[in-house]
Amino acid sequence: MTIRVMVVDDHPLWRDAVERDLIEAGLDVVAVASDGREALARFPAVRPRVVVLDLQIPEPDGVAVTAEMVRQDPSVRVLILSASGEHADVLAAVKAGATGYLVKSASRDELLAAVRRVADGDPVFTPGLAGLVLGEFQRMSEAPTPPGESALTERETEILKLVAKGLSYRQIAERLVLSHRTVQNHVQNTLRKLQMHNRVELTRYAIEHGLDDEVES
Repeated sequence: MTIRVMVVDDHPLWRDAVERDLIEAGLDVVAVASDGREALARFPAVRPRVVVLDLQIPEPDGVAVTAEMVRQDPSVRVLILSASGEHADVLAAVKAGATGYLVKSASRDELLAAVRRVADGDPVFTPGLAGLVLGEFQRMSEAPTPPGESALTERETEILKLVAKGLSYRQIAERLVLSHRTVQNHVQNTLRKLQMHNRVELTRYAIEHGLDDEVES
């Protein structure tokens, strides 16, 4: 299925360039917006699968827009595309519910690949930022063994650890010599057992409880 994308950026030339690249790649750009209010006003009607969103937009800013969109539709994937690579901005976006974060120095091919991966629920970050996010959530971890973890099978826990590292379903399947479908089924079972809705929540859960510690990058 064609991926439905919304583009939000207050710089017309940049917004137009991103929209053009997405359309030329065969993606369905269902809406564009230049500020937070316009983005939130158009979002319910167009129901994008992925929102490519700048952080520094007129109020509400990208972090607030991300949080509200995810609240309205937990299945939406927000890919931040920002000029800022500041740690505080990255962490604020991820905590608000962003699935990925790219700085604007990313190439056209990197952007297109990120949109497609994010649409599948894979966390995607500009190189160097994934480690930052993992480390921060690890430091935030306070809870002991959480309720529900004992209900996971050994294989589900193994896959959960790889999810925490940001591996895609295909990468996990290749690493564990499983089919892509089997990995998807294990992830769906884990989501159900932990009463979560998507891979973003699952990744946070794994990181917060240190399940990424035993997996080499």
